[in-house]
Amino acid sequence: MRKYEAVFIFLPSLEDEARNQLFDRLKGIIESNGTVSDVDEWGVRKLAYEINDISEGYYIVINFETTPETVEELDRVCKISDSIMRHMIIREDE
Repeated sequence: MRKYEAVFIFLPSLEDEARNQLFDRLKGIIESNGTVSDVDEWGVRKLAYEINDISEGYYIVINFETTPETVEELDRVCKISDSIMRHMIIREDE
């Protein structure tokens, strides 16, 4: 298993309950075949540039350890979720 770090930017207008539900789903994908070591909620921050006329986003940073196949599934789910504006998953150096 490899170590990864992911950043998710959710729509700022999303209700807390809906955002937590989606994040729990993402966390469940990771925990099905790995472990979550750290979750850091940054909250609403101003974006560097507007995305679809939206200038803010709700940031969550997560560090985890899992397999490359799980990362592919996590990426797929993020791409089809309308509530996630942007996401980035990177592998940490050993």
